[in-house]
Amino acid sequence: METLTEIAPHLGVARTCAAFGVPPASYYRHRTPTTEPPRPRPSPPRTLAAPERALVLDVLHEPRFADRAPAEVYARLLDEHRYLCSERTMYRILAANQEVRERRDQLRHPPYTAPQLLATEPNQLWSWDITKLLGPAKWTYFYLYVILDVFSRYVVGWMVAHRESATLAEKLIRETCARQGIVPGTLTLHADRGPSMTSKPVAFLLADLGITKSHSRPYVSDDNPFSEAQFKTLKYRPEFPDRFGSIVDARGFCQRFFPWYNTEHHHSGIGLLTPADVHLGRAATRVAARAEILALAYSAHPERFVRGVPQPAAAPSAVWINPPKPLPAVPSEPSDRLGSPESHEPNLGEGMGTPNNSTTTAPINFSTLRSLH
Repeated sequence: METLTEIAPHLGVARTCAAFGVPPASYYRHRTPTTEPPRPRPSPPRTLAAPERALVLDVLHEPRFADRAPAEVYARLLDEHRYLCSERTMYRILAANQEVRERRDQLRHPPYTAPQLLATEPNQLWSWDITKLLGPAKWTYFYLYVILDVFSRYVVGWMVAHRESATLAEKLIRETCARQGIVPGTLTLHADRGPSMTSKPVAFLLADLGITKSHSRPYVSDDNPFSEAQFKTLKYRPEFPDRFGSIVDARGFCQRFFPWYNTEHHHSGIGLLTPADVHLGRAATRVAARAEILALAYSAHPERFVRGVPQPAAAPSAVWINPPKPLPAVPSEPSDRLGSPESHEPNLGEGMGTPNNSTTTAPINFSTLRSLH
């Protein structure tokens, strides 16, 4: 503000304030600050006097009116040939004495924050969900449980059952953790807020296994995107039937689908590698072999490649659920030189600075992030 005060007489108040993004009224208030205290607001002539307000409050405190609404009190007093004040004034007097509240017990939902989870290697972060498979007749379903490794997109466990059950989910999670050799304190299991996901048996199991649990926000499907995308791949397959004739048919289809998904499906989210390549540590070898093939193709026909030797898509190094938003760029301090007095135009390009988009982030401790959730 001091710099603006020095420059404004030379360049004009309106132009200088526009250059600094300051309203002219703020500039004038800064130049001539007011020292007088604000004048008290005059009381309206219709306001009740203090003794009258005390009388109204005493009447509202009477035992017969203590549990009555002001509208009921107002009506009963009129029937008794008494008028103290309007119904709205009764509310004002009660509010001034902190005696107005919601009588019903309201359900207050806690504020839900978006889960921010990071995986830098397999078996650090799993996502699991349950989807319905149409049965042979209307209103008949089979339930497919799938546990997916977020980093590699590898399906580590699945099951088809007649119903959605916390007991079945507990059994699947326990067997999958044993098969993958999960060490306590190294895995986070993310899910939505379905009844099986938030059940006590599953919560107790995760606590016993040393697994950190994480849940999506209510009614936010984007918080569990990897399981949703995997279900879409499943149901958009050409051989996926409209209905399954029996649970045996559903299990047979899944026994063919998941080996294909894990070992043959080249996933666009992991550099067109298969989930098995990433999960089993073969990604670097695959990428190096692809780089050699592309280098040979370039050496044979360099004229076909505009940007030099092509490079294969890289293997994933980190996968987020709800990555943190980048901090806004902080502009540099404005320079004292806004232009020469002869030009009478502020030089906005020199003093304002440009945002620095190149940010450096420190390595993220995954165990610390997991403990926060």
